[in-house]
Amino acid sequence: MEQFVNYLASLPSAVAQGVIWGIMAIGVFITYKILDLADLTVDGTICTGAAVCATMMTLGFSMPVAMLCAFVAGMLAGFLTGVFHTSMGIPAILAGILTQLVLWSVNLKVMGIALDKTSAANLPLSSRNFDTLVSMLELEKTLVVLLIITIVLIGVLYWFFGTEYGCSLRSTGANLNMSRAQGINTNVAKVVGLVLSNGIVAFAGALLAQYQGNADINMGKGAIVIGLAAVIIGEALFGWLARHNFSLKLLSVIFGGIIYFIVYSTVIYLGLDSNYLKMLSAIVVAIFLAVPYWKGKYFSGAEHIEKRKHKKDKSGKEV
Repeated sequence: MEQFVNYLASLPSAVAQGVIWGIMAIGVFITYKILDLADLTVDGTICTGAAVCATMMTLGFSMPVAMLCAFVAGMLAGFLTGVFHTSMGIPAILAGILTQLVLWSVNLKVMGIALDKTSAANLPLSSRNFDTLVSMLELEKTLVVLLIITIVLIGVLYWFFGTEYGCSLRSTGANLNMSRAQGINTNVAKVVGLVLSNGIVAFAGALLAQYQGNADINMGKGAIVIGLAAVIIGEALFGWLARHNFSLKLLSVIFGGIIYFIVYSTVIYLGLDSNYLKMLSAIVVAIFLAVPYWKGKYFSGAEHIEKRKHKKDKSGKEV
């Protein structure tokens, strides 16, 4: 009974983490669903946002300034990936890996600045010592703040992707050749999308550093899997509701992140080794990604045959 009570007590924390990672997953949604690009930069960008935010707050800068700089740092990382991809002809997935490798060194150096070292793998950011926006120690306040941030972020993105330029980004991901024929500079659109995506991911990293009380060089490992899991879980469970509404699609990603971390807490409560969770996440993502392929390969033929059986010619006979 005591374990169950502890499990229930852990749910608000799981929801808070789910919202933070859901915000990160919105960045993944922009590249994966809107631009149709496989961007692995996020594994490094989320740590960059955390490192920049923690370093600047440690050096005495205010929290809003630190978070703004984290957002800009993420945008620069996305810009680098965009340049690798569009100007150098490197495939998007490889461009993201290259930027991720660059960010590994950059993140170590950035955190080393705060500790007056050449490099550092971890930087504390306790809410007891700093005026943080979110904190594991103040869950009620954190949940309210995250709710406000989520509403504002979704509202801004809904407005942006409804503008003419935002529509050009969506068009680029939907049909590259047609977009070019309409006079859209698709390379610029890709770069802008990557910049925006990684800025949001870095912003989520800044929130995560404040929430967990530190920035760590390894905090981004597997971030792309969690982001994809949130996107795919949200789409699978709420896709029918968000099919024709862009803001609801973004909200479904947040719910996907929340569900992911509630499952995480449940797995720990049931006694399963948490070290296997990322493996399970990868399997879940792989299955959900494979479903459309399986449906098209194994079920579309059967459906076509079934329709032909019931199709009738003008005389009323089946053909």
